[in-house]
Amino acid sequence: MKKITLLSILVFAIMISKAQTYTSFAGGSIPDAGPQVQFPMTVSGLSPATIDTIFGLETVCITITHTWDADLSIALQAPDGSIVDLSISNGNDGDGYTTTCFNAYAANSIVTGTAPFTGTFRPQGFIGALNNGQVGNGIWKLLVQDSYGADTGSVINWSITFGNTPAKPFLFKSSNLPIVVINTGGSNIPNEPKLQVQMGIIFNGAGIRNYLTDPFNNYNNKVGIELRGSSSSSFPQKSYGFETRDINGTQKDTIVLGMPTEHDWDLIAPYDDKTCLRNVLSYDVANKTGHYASRTQSCELVINGQYQGIYTLMEKVKRGNNRVNISKLLPTDITGDQLTGGYIIKVDRDDGPGSYWTSPYPAVDGSSINYVHVYPQNGTIVTQQRNYIMAYVDTVENVLASASFADPINGYRKYIGVNTFIDYFILNEVSKNVDGYRLSTYFFKDKQSSGGKLKAGPVWDFNLAWWNADYCGGDQTTGWAYDIATVCTGGWQPNFWWARLLQDPTYTAQLKCRWEELRATTLSIPVLNYFVDSMANYLEEAQVRHFTAWPILGTYTWPNPSPIPSDYAGEISALKTWIYDRITWMDANLPGTCNVGIHENTLTESNIVLYPNPFRNSFHLQFYLPHSEKIKIEITNMLGKVIKRIDQKDLFEGENNLDISFDEGELKNGMYLLTIISDTGIVVKKMTRVE
Repeated sequence: MKKITLLSILVFAIMISKAQTYTSFAGGSIPDAGPQVQFPMTVSGLSPATIDTIFGLETVCITITHTWDADLSIALQAPDGSIVDLSISNGNDGDGYTTTCFNAYAANSIVTGTAPFTGTFRPQGFIGALNNGQVGNGIWKLLVQDSYGADTGSVINWSITFGNTPAKPFLFKSSNLPIVVINTGGSNIPNEPKLQVQMGIIFNGAGIRNYLTDPFNNYNNKVGIELRGSSSSSFPQKSYGFETRDINGTQKDTIVLGMPTEHDWDLIAPYDDKTCLRNVLSYDVANKTGHYASRTQSCELVINGQYQGIYTLMEKVKRGNNRVNISKLLPTDITGDQLTGGYIIKVDRDDGPGSYWTSPYPAVDGSSINYVHVYPQNGTIVTQQRNYIMAYVDTVENVLASASFADPINGYRKYIGVNTFIDYFILNEVSKNVDGYRLSTYFFKDKQSSGGKLKAGPVWDFNLAWWNADYCGGDQTTGWAYDIATVCTGGWQPNFWWARLLQDPTYTAQLKCRWEELRATTLSIPVLNYFVDSMANYLEEAQVRHFTAWPILGTYTWPNPSPIPSDYAGEISALKTWIYDRITWMDANLPGTCNVGIHENTLTESNIVLYPNPFRNSFHLQFYLPHSEKIKIEITNMLGKVIKRIDQKDLFEGENNLDISFDEGELKNGMYLLTIISDTGIVVKKMTRVE
């Protein structure tokens, strides 16, 4: 027995002797709100030289002084250029890291630690990814960046230890989701300009498994990629914007994951949204209500061989036949009808000099409202076009501010697409979007010959909606998002439009009618729960990998409200409970009384005739329009799925007649909803299909 014990001690001593630590005392200051600083250290004489899953990197230790730890992003770069995050924006206002070590097998993640940090934690990234068979001898770098001003610090020393219990790489082999693979050639993806890289997408079709070893069969070419986002830019999981390019690096329109051909796309990280579906839910609701919102596809992302988690690949907001469908505006379009459209603007943070103008009507707290040029953008828009859209918005604001703003002929209805404002309002309110109306709030306007009114949308950026913000009342099921100034003072307030519109009884009547229509269909609790559950089931497998890569389930990440669910199923359950409570409150508190007959200048259900009803494979539609306009017609099932869509059909004042037919077998027996979407209203009519 004693011999066995001595032998065990000898073997243990041999294993311990193989641990090799390298330390650098060549620290230095960390620039306040400055660029990333590199602190290099040369490793030489490492034996064995190759680092992998048998012998490799075990631990990284740092000592850093700083007066606000959450400002810091700390990463490790290996000799082959691979980078792994150690700690990103953790510690709130704590001071420094004192002999703080990162080990893949530590009991606690750094995201759950309390600053000032000391002891051993799991890093935010997988340091095992560096044990990839590379030669460990060479230059290693500690990468540190201070993202915000007013606090300073220094790197004192840091060390890395190699041994026989190396961190293991994260093994990602296959997924039921599409897999997006990006190879930067070792370069960091910058904020701007776009970096040209190689991208491939593996998608074998719905219901077919995708393997990382499969060929790139959905996309395989160059892209230009850059970081995107404002507050989200500080998250460990980064969001990206990219444009598809050809083999020569030239911008090229492309079909990506079945979405209509274009070249501008976004990869949105749901780091602060532990359901990973809030944006997808919001855009689905918007599309079901008859308005364009970005198409989406959940996927899993790999960059330079490192698994990055679940992402939502979606269309970037821009003008186009399959996106915001308004007229193209050329620099030579400076007079007449050509000058009147199309335009896209947004209420948001400004993008620098010349990119925006300031409204003469400040927010209720006196802060400025900025209107940012989106299309044409700054640098492309010419003076005449800038002056035109500014003057048009000025007119809208002047009319809304006037005593006669609700006049049915010369009031606000003459200048805005009322139904788009109503649906925009409903979605931002039902989700209690804390950024709604005040950031990423888009408007668009087509030529006068194509209607010419200013319309709200498309909706964008709902990651902090649907019970996902612990500030400004975003976690409460009561209260109005448009009235955020009552609970949250300071900058970035909504413009006065939304509150003003609610002062018109005709508007609130139309709002209430629309709410009641949507509550019976798209915003019914069963329909919403069905979509949430379907998405959760779709993501169930991938979320396990996602939260292994980002171990934040059950922990606070800004700005998650409390109580924080302990697992993914709890996140989904809490979301559905909040939706039920929010809708119940809105049912009882939404202003207005639905009286369809109040609308003299709108399409109403009373002047729509649909026959035969019940129908088999075709029916005749007859309705009266008070004036010429473009309309859309949609047929949906009772779960909100669009069965047939007729887009942008020009119709004229007076009686209109349409015949609508379906292919044999296209519809099952049952009830459907016919939705007519006009510039001044949206009307829903029930119909039944029988054999």
